[in-house]
Amino acid sequence: MSKSSVPAWAGGLAGLVSGGVALGVARLVAGVVGPSSFPVVAVGDTAIDAAPAPLKDFAIRTFGENDKAVLVGGVLVVLAVVAAVIGVSARRRPSLGIAGFAVFGVLGALAVLTRPGTGAVDLLPTVLGTLAGAWTLRWLLGRATTLVPAWAPERAPQPAAVHGGAADDRHEVPADEPERPAVMRPGGAVAEFDRRRLLTGVAGGVVVAGAATVLGQQLGGRQAVDAARADVALPRPTTPARPLPAGVDFKIPGLSPFVTPNRDFYRVDTAIVVPQVNPNEWTLRIHGLVDRPIELTYADLLGRPLTEADVTLTCVSNEVGGPYVGNARWLGVRMADVLREAGLRSDADMLLSTSVDGFTCGTPVDVVMDGRDALFAIAMNGEPLPVDHGFPVRQVVPGLYGYVSATKWVVDIKVTRFDADVAYWTPRGWAEKGPIKTQSRIDVPGSGDKVKAGRTTIAGVAWAQHTGIDAVEVRVDGGQWRVAKLAEVPGPDTWRQWSIDWDATPGEHTIQVRATDAAGRTQTEQPAPPAPDGATGYHTITVRVS
Repeated sequence: MSKSSVPAWAGGLAGLVSGGVALGVARLVAGVVGPSSFPVVAVGDTAIDAAPAPLKDFAIRTFGENDKAVLVGGVLVVLAVVAAVIGVSARRRPSLGIAGFAVFGVLGALAVLTRPGTGAVDLLPTVLGTLAGAWTLRWLLGRATTLVPAWAPERAPQPAAVHGGAADDRHEVPADEPERPAVMRPGGAVAEFDRRRLLTGVAGGVVVAGAATVLGQQLGGRQAVDAARADVALPRPTTPARPLPAGVDFKIPGLSPFVTPNRDFYRVDTAIVVPQVNPNEWTLRIHGLVDRPIELTYADLLGRPLTEADVTLTCVSNEVGGPYVGNARWLGVRMADVLREAGLRSDADMLLSTSVDGFTCGTPVDVVMDGRDALFAIAMNGEPLPVDHGFPVRQVVPGLYGYVSATKWVVDIKVTRFDADVAYWTPRGWAEKGPIKTQSRIDVPGSGDKVKAGRTTIAGVAWAQHTGIDAVEVRVDGGQWRVAKLAEVPGPDTWRQWSIDWDATPGEHTIQVRATDAAGRTQTEQPAPPAPDGATGYHTITVRVS
């Protein structure tokens, strides 16, 4: 037998486990080097950067906050399939296995090198993972075969025919002499498939891959960062938020609460793996068109005057009636105070903020400096920022979509100009400046719900951050607009609950809502997609009354 005696399923299994070992070792090394050096993350980040805007919009609409998990899962599925194919091919030619892993190692290394701030040391996870995978594949395929002696038939010698008393070298056998049976002689060794040895090797490979992955995640710093976050003692605000007025929340079942719990707050960002930033090592650098560059530590921020503010954040990718909006009470240092200390130059009109993972956004200087509560936020709803929402420090700017204002894990602010620098989303088809558009949403009843005939409540939220909501109107089946009741609000930077009673009659009905902000602007009926500067149109639902 030859190497081809290993069946295809066994080669595929060996390739799959070898790929798992490669990723496990890479994850382990990345836990020491840094999470951005993990090749799967680098490939995912590269895919996000290269994907056209319509594809990004589709991913957010379809998968919501799980879009990164779906992308990483897709990358892993592709890697698993390719690893299995490599294993099948390597049954006959082991060199194909080495070549296959080498190709993926090169692709992973190129993806890592495209990430901001990477260097030669960031290639270690890819290189060591590739070597571990290639070695494991050879080892498993070696275990899949066992050398056994080969026995070959050999004709037993026949008595020589005698002619004239001498042996005739033609070894003729008399016709009446019976033929003697063949005998077996040892003839070397051949490789036979050994299922048991392969499966025990596979089990060992699975254990190594799993243990390396878990250890790598622990080394990645989540536990250390969680512990550091738990140790943060938040100072009392120098300027506390106004107490929430009575009647700020109607407390209608199904209606979004005025304050969104941290666990329910939407998350939309470009981070495949949530950055783990130790506050004791964090710094914020402010430079560019300033007279006095500044570098702040986390302790510096906590020691400065802190402002508390209720602010609603909205993602530009939110469809009309979508879920990517939430309201929280934030605590932080006013950005304007820090920028004045740095000495803004008169020609500056943009703040190019950078996250620890390399994401950038461009915020208009005039918006930050006009007196609104634009913050370097350190807390959310009374606790240090959740890691998923930017711990230790993020930006919060009322009135701007998040893609031009709400940088999480912020570490750098370059004071610059829009004609000199470009932020992450601008070359991808989104507007340079993203003022939030007046919007409203129906929360109850839900679209497609069945409603009982008679008096029922229609309710939802509306927002026009830093302008405020002045009125909300509802109409049914294209009829007359009716003015809804508005909840109280502490200021213009939050969303506002609304409700209205409706005498529902049997049948199918269409319900629409529109809002008017405090500047007298009523949202347009004209529908438009989120790109390039936010969706428009009336939120419309259909219900069946019985």
